[in-house]
Amino acid sequence: MTDLTAARPEEEHRFPCDQCGADFRFDPAQGKLICDHCGNEAELSEDTGSPWTATSAIEELDFQAALRDRLPQAEMEETRVSTCPNCGAQVEFSPDIHAAECPFCATPVVTDTGTHRHIKPAAVVPFHIEERAAHESMNKWLGRLWFAPNGLQEYARKGRKMQGIYVPYWTYDADTRTSYRGQRGTIYYVTVRGPDGKPQRQQRVRWTRVTGRVQRFFDDVLVLASRSLPKSYTDGLAPWALGALTDYRPEYLAGFRAEGYTVGLEDGMVEARQIMDAQITRDIMADIGGDRQRVDGADTQISDVTFKHILLPIWLAAYKYRGKTYRFVVNGQTGKVQGERPWSAIKIAIAVVIAAIVVGVAVYLYSVYGEGGSALTPGSTGFGTLESK
Repeated sequence: MTDLTAARPEEEHRFPCDQCGADFRFDPAQGKLICDHCGNEAELSEDTGSPWTATSAIEELDFQAALRDRLPQAEMEETRVSTCPNCGAQVEFSPDIHAAECPFCATPVVTDTGTHRHIKPAAVVPFHIEERAAHESMNKWLGRLWFAPNGLQEYARKGRKMQGIYVPYWTYDADTRTSYRGQRGTIYYVTVRGPDGKPQRQQRVRWTRVTGRVQRFFDDVLVLASRSLPKSYTDGLAPWALGALTDYRPEYLAGFRAEGYTVGLEDGMVEARQIMDAQITRDIMADIGGDRQRVDGADTQISDVTFKHILLPIWLAAYKYRGKTYRFVVNGQTGKVQGERPWSAIKIAIAVVIAAIVVGVAVYLYSVYGEGGSALTPGSTGFGTLESK
């Protein structure tokens, strides 16, 4: 989609400390740049603004212009990435890192000099919670999984720090107008004679054919632009407060990694249309009214399609435990957790045994005491007969 011969110089998201030369990192708690080596602090540039205050207007780009490779060069950028051979993630690495693990699946990768030329992010939701808070959220979530192996829980609690990753998304805006054909159902009741000869009340539906029009403007339909994580994970992290989107600044990426998108703009629009069509169907059914609705056909005209490439914050942990990779993701804005649901065969077996014992005891007690209460008669202990003297 882009002209590789027009590539701009690579941009490194690194900000050296003016006191010791080590790299600054963006601190979510303070909203400023922090040097972990010497403790020096630096404010964000004046035009960056507050990291959690929404920007009044983030520029939308024309969808058709992007498909025809007619976006301004200022909207494109090139970054150094390493591609994971296992999950396919394209993750930015600093040039001084030559070997690492993929943050998405814990597969060892060797960084290379490959580059990823792509549409530049227009906006970002900066990290709001720190790594420590994300780790605590993950541990609480693991603690609620009673059937998870104890070894994995302990390994995760004592494991290395979580990775802060900015994950790519597309947002789409569109104006839609839909003409539809359908049927409106009205419920009514009739009295009929049943098989036993007695009158019975039955529900029936009277259908009337209808036509109509609905229209809706879609704003920021969100589509994941990555295939590195199961979609169920990322969908489970919703909702995102996109009102907190702010203009993209490289300072927000200091100390974090960013993933390049692997779902193209056009493919993302296919999923966005599915989301839009589902909402349009709901609009049609509401417009039809009545007690029941049927949609026989719909013709949607879509116009003024625009988009943004945005980055959303995710804390990620990928652990290899007994040869299997377990992944946990935490919404870097809200702290919501999603991940694998590992199962412990021993715990399941214990639960089955306990359940069998409980059922057995219940059956025994029922057989002894019966449905009507105690099975013991006066003067009886259940083990023999007591005779009074």
